[in-house]
Amino acid sequence: MTTLTREQFAELDRQDPLAGFRDRFDLPQGHIYLNGNSLGVLPKAAKERAREVVENEWGQGLIRSWNSADWINIPRRVGDKIAGLVGAAPGEVVVADSTSVNLFKLAAAAVKLRPGRGKLLSEPGNFPTDLYILQGLEAFLDGKVCLETAPRDEILAAIDEDTALVVLTHVHYKSGAMFDMAAITARAHEVGALVLWDLSHSTGAVPVALNQAGADFAIGCGYKYLNGGPGAPGFLFVAQRHQAQLQQPLSGWFGHANAFAMRDDYEPAPGIERTLCGTTPVVGASLLEVGVDIMASADMALIREKSLQMGELFIALVEQRLGGYGFGIASSKDPAVRGSQVSLTHEQGFAIMQALIARNIIGDFRAPEILRFGFTPLYVRYVDLWDCVEALVEIMANGEWDRSEFRKLTAVT
Repeated sequence: MTTLTREQFAELDRQDPLAGFRDRFDLPQGHIYLNGNSLGVLPKAAKERAREVVENEWGQGLIRSWNSADWINIPRRVGDKIAGLVGAAPGEVVVADSTSVNLFKLAAAAVKLRPGRGKLLSEPGNFPTDLYILQGLEAFLDGKVCLETAPRDEILAAIDEDTALVVLTHVHYKSGAMFDMAAITARAHEVGALVLWDLSHSTGAVPVALNQAGADFAIGCGYKYLNGGPGAPGFLFVAQRHQAQLQQPLSGWFGHANAFAMRDDYEPAPGIERTLCGTTPVVGASLLEVGVDIMASADMALIREKSLQMGELFIALVEQRLGGYGFGIASSKDPAVRGSQVSLTHEQGFAIMQALIARNIIGDFRAPEILRFGFTPLYVRYVDLWDCVEALVEIMANGEWDRSEFRKLTAVT
């Protein structure tokens, strides 16, 4: 393999058709940020939007802004924009609640659509909240459904006539491994089961084609590749064909057919709005819209092309320059089944990541031994990858990771 140089990476940056997007983000000076798969960077326009919402719409408009600033339609308006990013149609996506709450709503609704079936299916090692929510639903329904897990290479075989719902994360949060959405959805439909996809590590990072794959349901978060800010509201997708029959358990007033009629009896809204529950978090949803608009203005084909190239180059650098330091590569080397991240393994992974963060090169750690590096093509440069690996070489060569301050556990890793 030809030895790579930093100048080669700098040349890729000069030729990068997405390079102009970097200026739309408020990146701290002197930082390399490879953690957009956990929390996206602040869009510059979000700061002005926050002031507008807080000072003008809330401060001056007060409650009138539900009408005058169109707060009331934020869930559907932003949802329709996200629909364009995930291969859905207008009226199939809505912004609401968190991914965990949305998962509970849709999983419970899906079980009700498949009466008599007793199995919820997922994979071991799925994102914890997904498994926890399914365990909670299992307990809430007093064992009428049972959560089962199967390794990812056995998922297809595990989908059977007793399966009510398959719940999988499209791009795995640790390894970045990507499921074949179309194949799994097709298998589920063969036996009458439904599928719910968690798109938290997919939306804005890889091409997603929900309707082309025949997907039933999906959820996702707004604070990773959509750059909506910490705790940004999530979103959910319900295929049009399921909406009229869908009965979700959190029948709050925003999901009512006429919320301001103030009637005692619940009547679900006729479309995707029936999946809403409580009042929209207006400030968070407004900031999310800024990030969604940036993503919608970019070419997803170019994003994926750059992401794949970054992954290949990062893996090549790790193999060339870190071979003697005990690192493994947890992500697949096949770009077709890898999301927009590369994960390494090391028995001292936590301390190594803390040493890297101390140099203002920010990735993250996932127990027990995963170092995650996310590639967000709209603001990550090719030279950032070179400089990250160069720092890792220095940290390992001089034993910097072994300092006591880097071994001290933190609440968030």
